[in-house]
Amino acid sequence: MKTKTLWVLFAAVTLVCFTVLGFFGHEIYREKPPIPKAVISSGGNQLFTDHEIKDGQNVWQSIGGQEIGTIWGHGAYVAPDWSADWLHREYVFILDKWSQNQFGTKYDNLMEEQQAMLKTRLQKALRENTYNTSTGILNISDERAEAIMNNIKYYSGLFTDDPSLEKVRTAYAMPVNLIKDPIRVKDINAFFFWAAWACTTNRPNSRITYTNNWPPDQMVGNTPSAGVVLWTGFSVIMLLIGIGLIAYYNARNRMDIIDSSLLPQNDPLGGLNPTSSMKATLKYYWVVVALILVQILLGVVTAHYGVEGKGFYGLKLSNILPYPVSRTWHIQLALFWIATSWLAAGLYIAPAVSGHEPKYQRLGVNILFTALLVIVVGSIAGEWMGVMQKLGFVKNFWFGHQGYEYVDLGRFWQIFLFAGFFIWLSLMLRALWPALTKPSVNRQLLVMFCIATIAIAGFYGAGLMWGRQTHLSVAEYWRWWVVHLWVEGFFEVFATEIAAFLFVRMGLLKIKYATTGVLFSTIVYMSGGVIGTFHHMYFTGTPTAIIALGASFSALEVVPLVFMGFESWHNLQLSKATPWVKAYKWPIYFIISVSFWNLVGAGLFGFLINPPIALYYMQGLNTTPVHGHAALFGVFGMLAIGLMLFVLKGLTIKYVWKTRLLQIAFWAINVGLMLMILISLLPIGVLQTIASVNHGMWYARSPEFMQDPTLQTLRWLRIIGDVVFSFGAVALGLFVLGLKLGWSVDRTKELYS
Repeated sequence: MKTKTLWVLFAAVTLVCFTVLGFFGHEIYREKPPIPKAVISSGGNQLFTDHEIKDGQNVWQSIGGQEIGTIWGHGAYVAPDWSADWLHREYVFILDKWSQNQFGTKYDNLMEEQQAMLKTRLQKALRENTYNTSTGILNISDERAEAIMNNIKYYSGLFTDDPSLEKVRTAYAMPVNLIKDPIRVKDINAFFFWAAWACTTNRPNSRITYTNNWPPDQMVGNTPSAGVVLWTGFSVIMLLIGIGLIAYYNARNRMDIIDSSLLPQNDPLGGLNPTSSMKATLKYYWVVVALILVQILLGVVTAHYGVEGKGFYGLKLSNILPYPVSRTWHIQLALFWIATSWLAAGLYIAPAVSGHEPKYQRLGVNILFTALLVIVVGSIAGEWMGVMQKLGFVKNFWFGHQGYEYVDLGRFWQIFLFAGFFIWLSLMLRALWPALTKPSVNRQLLVMFCIATIAIAGFYGAGLMWGRQTHLSVAEYWRWWVVHLWVEGFFEVFATEIAAFLFVRMGLLKIKYATTGVLFSTIVYMSGGVIGTFHHMYFTGTPTAIIALGASFSALEVVPLVFMGFESWHNLQLSKATPWVKAYKWPIYFIISVSFWNLVGAGLFGFLINPPIALYYMQGLNTTPVHGHAALFGVFGMLAIGLMLFVLKGLTIKYVWKTRLLQIAFWAINVGLMLMILISLLPIGVLQTIASVNHGMWYARSPEFMQDPTLQTLRWLRIIGDVVFSFGAVALGLFVLGLKLGWSVDRTKELYS
């Protein structure tokens, strides 16, 4: 396909996809579940106000939000889904009250016919929408009001210090008095009620709830809607069509056969003399290695909370490092070190590509490094203070914990990071500008590189689109702009282009193939990935059209990943093409592992949970971290390590590497990650899914089920993968340290003078 055609297609696909994303984003604003001005019982008692519901959302955010349990299936996996749990406790109270009044015994003791009668009555009572759009008042029965008061009593004791609930708190990894203010306790109950109300209340003139009948719970009539089933089938059809088209493209554009006689016989990078700004990126990678090790340690602590509840092998940590903090830091540091590696790789490659070192470029690199350090330290300190309830609502929003997974850091730190990305953007563009303005065969690839660079800086701004009390459905819409479009999208395009530049610069890939390959892969991503963002929002208070769009286009995201074997084989051939390429063996191997994890982690495990019917039962279960770990570390983490090694090789180009530690690191990290998934996370997720299908989401996340000896054993088995994985990370750290202290290089052998 001609390059000009690809550019036109890229522009058209981008315009159409973002138009659709924006239009249906407007529909989410318009059709989100209403927040009533007041919740009033039949007897005239006012239970909650809109202010209490909104403040309750802020309380939930301040204690960690999506880092402790889930709401509408999004968040952490140790505590319950609060919306499903509240709903279950509410209807159990109502059924028992009706049963006692009518039959003199609890509901569970009734005959099936009697249970069926009360179940039908319950569904009619809970699913009827009694919200008055003109007054903003939500009217509920006195019986439901009584059930709500019973829930308030339970949750108030759970979040404070009721000794009878200590065993439950331990199962949920919750410290005593997680919420210290009685007013905040009342407010979080208001928010939980509203979140559960949206799950079981039909939309006006519809038989489907605001959350599209999620969570699964047959007692209240929450079963998969026709749209969930229909669009699941359609997504499979789209997958097959996409695979056929991409197979045709690959057949016409094969470049996996390498003629080594046409490749450079000597390393084209051998004569590269790093500029002062390129050398200044070295310190970034010291930080990257340190953050990797700390992040893994926090992951071990976080995983162990699922077994021991409040401690780490007898050491009581929950009072100073509660679960929501350790999990927040575990995720946040992963994003920080991956992004730092990629940013540093860009700063290194830009002058190398253009051959131009702008004035004060080194100073800019050092200023950005300092800014990133301040953001890392400041944000994690603020998150700790927020969870420990040391900040008010406003201060917590600005400096503490926003409560949204992957974008937990306070708004001040978000703005600071946003500014940091624009500093990085200016450093990149000023270094690349001479090459952009000069006609050359590299120009189109450089333009694409700059587009990705601008997108990285600009699209993080989506994280600034919600406020302190923005409706949860709207906040989720913008959050996924950051997590899906920014993290999973534009950063990946940027990294793909960096890899292409490296192979072109090394003479291993023709510029024509690199340009068309990058353009085509970007078009394929845009075609599925942009609108495919909606697959995260099936059940977050969004209209049913989101299911159709998310299911159809997220299937296309998987399509290019099916063919990652071709890319792996091509890169493996490159690593053996000529003798001098062997010096880059392990950096290339880490890039090869990216292709593998793209296929397995993003492709196989991603499609496992992406179809609506699968996600309906799996959202909020351990099948999600299966995909999360395999995609985040397996794809983005491995790519970050590969880029780091390419840069470090460039900075030590004159000397031979001693790669024994790198070999250990590569195999231990990859094998450890696979063991972690296959012998722990995936089996737990499968058992939870069976429980979700048979009994409902509330049961699959309940302490009765999660503390079952079988699941406890599976959590303990994770130690095997964690130990192997951690051993590999330590080996990687020792290798990088050895580049400075000498044991990773042979300085007696100079490759290039």
